[in-house]
Amino acid sequence: MRSDRNQSAPLGVKLAAAAGLLFLHLPILLIFVYAFTTEEKSYQWPPPGFTLDWLSVTWNRPDVWTALGLSVKVAVVSTTIALVLGTLCAAAVSGTKFFGREVVSLLVILPIALPGIITGIALRSAFNLADIPFSFWTIILGHATFCVVVVYNNAVARFRRTSGSLVEASMDLGADGFQTFRHVILPNIGTALLAGGMLAFALSFDEVIVTTFTAGQQQTLPIWMLEELVRPRQRPVTNVVAMVVVLVTFLPILAAYYLTREGDQVAGSGK
Repeated sequence: MRSDRNQSAPLGVKLAAAAGLLFLHLPILLIFVYAFTTEEKSYQWPPPGFTLDWLSVTWNRPDVWTALGLSVKVAVVSTTIALVLGTLCAAAVSGTKFFGREVVSLLVILPIALPGIITGIALRSAFNLADIPFSFWTIILGHATFCVVVVYNNAVARFRRTSGSLVEASMDLGADGFQTFRHVILPNIGTALLAGGMLAFALSFDEVIVTTFTAGQQQTLPIWMLEELVRPRQRPVTNVVAMVVVLVTFLPILAAYYLTREGDQVAGSGK
């Protein structure tokens, strides 16, 4: 008798899954096609021809490099802040009991649950009231609001699966707080933090709505792409940049998936 795991799915389920994947990913595939079209003013289908010239055109555009550099710097700093704050919040919520703990947890995840436009308007109003000029750091503050949530969600789940007896044993053996964190806690939550950091980087890199309200006159790469789409010439350049964005955001997400798919196997979880 065959195990249920080895039974193949019905044909209808396979077709439905294939249709769903096609619906999700066909527009992304079109981005790759139009990145190499010879038509520079419209999205003609089928493309009249294909060329690699747009790769060199994009490479030689200084505005692309400026926007890309700003996006990378914002994503790196936002992710670093999120790793620190998200880990501290997760440790406090999962490792201690205090009045209002669930409320604190709700408030931490609230920014990613709210529509981005609400967060953007709120931040812009706060910056105006505090008379804070728009700068690199206002973008950082905007992105950190949702990057912290991503790191927090990954870290708190791993903290709750880590046996508290490991920390107690470390303390009983004479380790101080830093040694316990370095040799016991960090090895158990390290992959969760890495995955959360990668996801936070990907979200920050392609964020549009919050950036629109916090960037002022600066242009991150997604904002640059939106403005380029309204221009009638060299539209394939936008598709080349979009192709790069897809790759830059896909790789961290893929890595995060592989790092966390075995997340239930935590040291000491069975003790």
